Amino acid sequence: MGEQVRRSTARLIAICLSLSLLLSACGSPAAPLSGTYLDDTMVVAEALLSTIAIADDDPARAEAETSARTLVKDYVAFYRPRGKVNGLSSFTTMQTAINSLAGHYTNYPNRPLPEALKTRVAKELRKAEANVTRGA
Repeated sequence: MGEQVRRSTARLIAICLSLSLLLSACGSPAAPLSGTYLDDTMVVAEALLSTIAIADDDPARAEAETSARTLVKDYVAFYRPRGKVNGLSSFTTMQTAINSLAGHYTNYPNRPLPEALKTRVAKELRKAEANVTRGA
């Protein structure tokens, strides 16, 4: 009898865990994201533009970078699997900018962003903003 109870309990726990993981993976985006592609793209682009504009010696830079990374992860995780969005030029342009920043921070985590990279990323983000407002 005790073995049967343990098996039933283990199955119940496995089912509950599976459901909770499934529901959390398919749920709505994290708090800063609205679930509306246009709005979210504008929010992420503005957050990244303001983050890269912060002076390298500003004490608030580390917190802003951490916040931006979280926002970017949520954005990409939410929109990349969506076929209607991930083929848009605005999304691919956003990914280009995000990948450029990610590449720098992965390879040079303690170095500031070079001016050339800041300029290129800012240009890509503005292009993504323009494309998303056009519906592209």
